[in-house]
Amino acid sequence: MAWFRSLIRVSGIKPRNRALNPFPLASLACLSTEATTNEYSGLGPTVPQEKPRVVVVGSGWAACRLMKGLDTNLYDVVCVSPRNHMVFTPLLASTCVGTLEFRSVAEPISRIQPAISREPGSYFFLSNCTGIDPDNHSVHCETVTYGSDTLDPWKFKIAYDKLVIALGAQPLTFGIHGVKEHAIFLREVYHAQEIRRKLLLNLMLSDVPGISEEEKSRLLHCVVVGGGPTGVEFSGELSDFITNDVRQTYAHVKDYIHVTLIEANEILSSFDDSLRHYATKQLTKSGVRLVRGIVKDVKAQKLILNDGTEVPYGLLVWSTGVGPSPLVNSLELPKSPGGRIGVDEWLRIPSVQDVFAIGDCSGFLESTGKPTLPALAQVAERQGKYLSHLLNRIGKAGGGHANGANGMELGDPFVYKHLGSMATIGRYKALVDLRQSKEAKGLSMAGFVSWFIWRSAYLTRVVSWRNRFYVAINWLTTFVFGRDISRI
Repeated sequence: MAWFRSLIRVSGIKPRNRALNPFPLASLACLSTEATTNEYSGLGPTVPQEKPRVVVVGSGWAACRLMKGLDTNLYDVVCVSPRNHMVFTPLLASTCVGTLEFRSVAEPISRIQPAISREPGSYFFLSNCTGIDPDNHSVHCETVTYGSDTLDPWKFKIAYDKLVIALGAQPLTFGIHGVKEHAIFLREVYHAQEIRRKLLLNLMLSDVPGISEEEKSRLLHCVVVGGGPTGVEFSGELSDFITNDVRQTYAHVKDYIHVTLIEANEILSSFDDSLRHYATKQLTKSGVRLVRGIVKDVKAQKLILNDGTEVPYGLLVWSTGVGPSPLVNSLELPKSPGGRIGVDEWLRIPSVQDVFAIGDCSGFLESTGKPTLPALAQVAERQGKYLSHLLNRIGKAGGGHANGANGMELGDPFVYKHLGSMATIGRYKALVDLRQSKEAKGLSMAGFVSWFIWRSAYLTRVVSWRNRFYVAINWLTTFVFGRDISRI
């Protein structure tokens, strides 16, 4: 990249009327021509003879299902996200302990929507959205750079005909001191990689001669805060890893490693009561210590509960739910209860034209009379599918360009129907709750059959056949040979 840095330095002394194109794949014809230092030309407005442009901000479940369903004969698709892949989050906990490889849960955006890498007007930009200008139908972006030796980030704008905000959410810390500094979340692939490296490092350090019994116990104490599906599934995977792999490979420290799950209320609160009791029994039987309490403070090597109890730890995983991101909070858009971006029954933001919001960052406005939907993958996926059909219908009716859908009949509003919940708890056991709501009646089951249903369901939901093959082979390899314990 040395030649590119030289080009940027040279461009800084050139006349202001010459614009530098920061996108090698973008055609110069569609770029605006105004540029300043570290602020470069972007994608300008489309003209009537061109396909309208849909800009998608985000690459989570909602965004990727939307892009997959969009008709690229009607639209050019531009995706803006700080990652170039979608994370299959239901299987992310399995990657922390080597049950699955990391690439098995990462699906490249270009495979989900091939037009992004093939069509001349469709792009993926590895960037953060920093702001939205609804009046001028444009999105402000800043490139993502990793490492100190890379280029400085530069800013650019993208004009849109239709904008879909699918920014997702960020982990909730409830303002507790020390969480961001010392805990590891479990939302991204790099989180799982960090957990795996930390876990294996602690295992190896605890085997070093001369280390005290107290320090050895601390290093090998894995604490999980949050008793939702993510926290419970990670605890189950971790207990399986300890039982089946650690006790054989690290025999010298096998009696020191243990797992504690801390939850303020009941674990798996959205599941049926009988399933919660079953999960509690099985986790306890697997060696997971369940503690009811509220974390008050987090320090480098211990956390403090509200009753003053100090809990030393070597690995701390934080999974207490999600909330709006700083960008969502900063946008001057109507908000739903809970601080999400407010939408109407058709997932539009009523106060602005041609802007939609889907996924964990959105919620129904109080005026719709609908409750805010839970931050679940199936909700986001269903919203993405619905909105892709809606935009395709608008495009076929000639309303794809900016302000072209004003007064257009949109058809049926979005309706969400809950399909149920599943969670694995380790030892070839899982929970399946097919009730449509917590108060409704329906089928609930637990045990080995549920575990088989859980694996089968998620294997079929993996986006590509390539990753389905990876997941199936990883499961088979782990069953036959055990988990990989290499620290890479």
